[in-house]
Amino acid sequence: MAKRFFVFGVCLFLTYTVSSQSVFGQWKTIDDRTGNPKAIVSIYEMDGLMHGKIVKILEKGKENARCIKCDGDRKNKPIVGMKIIDSLEKNSDGEWKGKTLFDPEQGMTFKCKIWLNPKNQNELKVRGYLAFFYRTQTWIRVEG
Repeated sequence: MAKRFFVFGVCLFLTYTVSSQSVFGQWKTIDDRTGNPKAIVSIYEMDGLMHGKIVKILEKGKENARCIKCDGDRKNKPIVGMKIIDSLEKNSDGEWKGKTLFDPEQGMTFKCKIWLNPKNQNELKVRGYLAFFYRTQTWIRVEG
């Protein structure tokens, strides 16, 4: 009897491990005000930290947009290829936190927190903070 529970436990653990999703991959950003898709962001890990860059703009007519409101090195640079998430660290709750979530439309950098939706592993919650105010978007996993 104990052997059956052990085997069941191992199978359950393996199933959970295989089915758990990662934050890394490609995500479709969704505007939290309009509900419209905006871009595809590739999120990747480098040296144990989370990074992300825009790989495609989905809005018609903005495919070749440049960062007009940006300052410094980003000024008038193409938005496609631009790094918008930089050096986020994972905490014990499975959330990634840091000081760099960049919005090229506004030309602003926000503190942020990113985590997988526990009810739907194909949704990524992305929250940007400015002082005491914040906005949360839900990004959708891009398969394949």
